[in-house]
Amino acid sequence: MRYAMAIDTKKCVGCSDCVVACQTENDVPIGYCRDWVVEVMDGTYPQLEMELRSERCNHCENSPCVRCCPTGASHYSEGGTVLVTKNECIGCSACITSCPYDARFVHPEGYVDKCTFCLHRVKNGMQPACVAVCPTKCMYFGDLDDPRSEVSEILKKRKYKTLIPEAGTKPHLYFLI
Repeated sequence: MRYAMAIDTKKCVGCSDCVVACQTENDVPIGYCRDWVVEVMDGTYPQLEMELRSERCNHCENSPCVRCCPTGASHYSEGGTVLVTKNECIGCSACITSCPYDARFVHPEGYVDKCTFCLHRVKNGMQPACVAVCPTKCMYFGDLDDPRSEVSEILKKRKYKTLIPEAGTKPHLYFLI
């Protein structure tokens, strides 16, 4: 099993409902976030294009954050999800420095925090909170090894990209373009 998420950049309206749902579901402290919305402008006037992306941890297959963690707190879990065991984390920030996606932060309690793909919900047959609340249904989640999963189906049909492919991390966060 390999969990992944795809975000449809043509459907995302940048409302940040995903951000609020994540903060609420995971008790993320005020002023911090595990996911965020990015607005990217490309081109020159008058030929401008705008892309909205809901970004988070990419749950990479080749995660530098897992490799560099001195305690093993950053690790692979079910479905290849990258997690942090907070009581094993010493807050050294090595994983924050190694992440090319800037997807981690030091929680006020001293451990590193990040997106978990809401694995606690997924194990109970639910979608991650961000996917469940998206008003435009621009987010797709599932198992890449299941050809009938929602994320597998959409990746077969649509053109997509990953961020910073040259980093060699093999991210499991895809952006439909």
